[in-house]
Amino acid sequence: MNEIGKLIGNPLEVHREEVSINTSFMDAAACFATLPGTVLLMSGGNTDSSNHHILGINPWLTLKGRGQRMRISSEKESLLIEKDPLDTLNAILEQCSIDKSDPALPCQAGLMGYLSYDIKDCLEKLPRTAVDNLLLPHICFFAHSIILVHDKNQCTTTLCIPLRTTQGTAYINEIKDWFFGQLSKTPSDDEGFTGNRNGFTSVFTKKGYMTSVEKIKQYITSGDVYQVNMSQRFEMGFTGSGFGLFKSLFQRNPAPFFSFIHAGDHQIVSTSPERFILQKGRSVETRPIKGTRPRGRTPEEDENFRHELIKSNKDDAELSMIVDLLRNDIGKVCNGGSVYVDEHKRVEAYENVFHLVSIVKGELGTGKTSADLIRAVFPGGSITGCPKIRSMEIIDELEPVCRHIYTGSIGYISFHHTMDLSIAIRTATIYNQRIFFSAGGGVVFDSDPEDEFEETLHKGKSLMEIFNGPGNTATISQEIKPEDKKESCPVSPIVWINGGLKKQGEAFLPITDQGVLYGYGFFETLRAENGAPLFLDAHMERFNTAWAALFFHQPPDLTWPDIIRRVLKANRLDRGTAAVRITATYGDRDLPPYNYSLVVTARPYAHRLSHKPEKALCLATYPEPRETPLAAHKTLNYMYYLLAGKWAKKNGADEALVLNPDGTISETNTANILLVKNRSVILPRSSAVLPGIMQKEVVKLLERWGFTISTKKATPDDMLSHHMIITNSLIGAVPVMSVDGKTLPFQDGFCKKINDSLFHGVTS
Repeated sequence: MNEIGKLIGNPLEVHREEVSINTSFMDAAACFATLPGTVLLMSGGNTDSSNHHILGINPWLTLKGRGQRMRISSEKESLLIEKDPLDTLNAILEQCSIDKSDPALPCQAGLMGYLSYDIKDCLEKLPRTAVDNLLLPHICFFAHSIILVHDKNQCTTTLCIPLRTTQGTAYINEIKDWFFGQLSKTPSDDEGFTGNRNGFTSVFTKKGYMTSVEKIKQYITSGDVYQVNMSQRFEMGFTGSGFGLFKSLFQRNPAPFFSFIHAGDHQIVSTSPERFILQKGRSVETRPIKGTRPRGRTPEEDENFRHELIKSNKDDAELSMIVDLLRNDIGKVCNGGSVYVDEHKRVEAYENVFHLVSIVKGELGTGKTSADLIRAVFPGGSITGCPKIRSMEIIDELEPVCRHIYTGSIGYISFHHTMDLSIAIRTATIYNQRIFFSAGGGVVFDSDPEDEFEETLHKGKSLMEIFNGPGNTATISQEIKPEDKKESCPVSPIVWINGGLKKQGEAFLPITDQGVLYGYGFFETLRAENGAPLFLDAHMERFNTAWAALFFHQPPDLTWPDIIRRVLKANRLDRGTAAVRITATYGDRDLPPYNYSLVVTARPYAHRLSHKPEKALCLATYPEPRETPLAAHKTLNYMYYLLAGKWAKKNGADEALVLNPDGTISETNTANILLVKNRSVILPRSSAVLPGIMQKEVVKLLERWGFTISTKKATPDDMLSHHMIITNSLIGAVPVMSVDGKTLPFQDGFCKKINDSLFHGVTS
């Protein structure tokens, strides 16, 4: 990647000096907390993972991106790279590699930030059926011009200033003057924060979460998996200081891997107890956590919970399973025979919970890099399940929203071959005056669904309770939804809505959704044969075009074939012909996190001609011409077409012929029009008309058969001398035998030949 070399410049060296900051490390960090790009890694507690505090400020390089699109930005320019994100990460690490470093300092130059869980989709071929309504980066790393490292054991603080070869003493003095000048300023005391009085709400109801746990147990019984980590996401409104939240959490419950990231438009606050991967040169370590108990209210109760955790067969089996998975993962890039379990089943105590922890170590193979190690182990097995890939597929199926930072990784990847990444649990994202966090647990064969649900609340307790202080109010609100009130009819159709399957009677849209209020949304209707959607790529291209034109932001990145197959299977429509509808409504938010709704429904489909003696349709000209730019999209503002169809049926016709204001032909209320004569085809020109998927397929077929295609204005008189065909994705191609009682030329069998060719022998 020569472009990266040109952008970054020559390799680095590091100026290091011991400094006295005359204040606590937390207070020093507060002086820089409001600056975008600031990353703070605090080690709380007294475990052997809690040795250093690290502060990165004033980035000279930023790496951010989603999927395969990564943007590298320096002080003066930026570079967009479309490539495997870990290849891009590795290229930066190679370009900036430092051979000489102080072994006592864990990170003196390098990248600090996060990898979201959703980067998994670049590492493995997985279905994407969970909705990403945050649209935040999958990777966010900063290379800082200043890194401050505090050694808790030695009580020393070291100032590190990475240098490129063009920078010298003058630059060092300039950076130091800026740093100490900023440090001398009194940090803002405005570190208050509040949450909505209605408290946190979850993407699940209690019943819905427990149902998902039961589904996982069915997968375990079927032999798909041994264990799956299932989580739920909570959110509420948030105002105030993200750093204030971080500071309050650290004071209450210091854990080894506290992190604060000011990523510009969003902030990350993490209180994780779990190390994901530690690298020191060729030495590698991972510390999976499995098994949790709450802390007791008395010493006796506390000891009982601790003893219960140690003696739990379920937790022992779960931890052992994940240890084996991680041994295998790091073994992919470690020297043969070097991987071993250094310690198994030790109990670590935190403010609200006990955890079982194991330590697995190995030696990184020759030629293997930090990026290779990440690729081998990401995401961590302790927060996915076993086997990992099938577990991730089930997570995507059952969790309605993408995880983003939750169960991703936070920490540093140095330029001198060290790395320390935590598992991003007990982690909140603050974004556009909302706060989000997730909590989950490992589900195994003998898991109790209610216990699993309660475990998520125990794990989220520290984040939730922090809002219960003076002036801060937040509660846990498992929103009551229809499925918690009564059971619906067992034959109710199943719909996919916003990432999950629900009975139709239990799916709902908020009354404030502008799709409900104003028809602000659009849809696609397509045909499925034996569980396979037809012409799906073309439908989704039109769907994404409408999304960009009407919603003004990036379309959702979902594997629609998987979603549609799930809906068809759930409705027992994976055999025969079905009509599938994909609906998008806008919601009521103009900024992320968007609250648009996505709905996929399916129904059996019987062709319109199947019960009609004539194998053609009759049209009637609708007396209200149509002219609207919305006609170019299949919007939910569909009343014109609905009323036109009702009018046609009232007047003894099958379809309404829609005209443009100048009296020329446009379309029907459900279909596009083709006029055929001899070996030529006319597509009626209209200033605004839905570009038909089926019309396009029919035109391509007729071109192969030697027909000449033209697009021009067509009048009602033109119809009288042409064979008229109407097309849409459900009906295929259907002939028209009359308009307003006037008989049209009718070529029997022509449309049947078209449909047989398009549907591969399936007769309409």
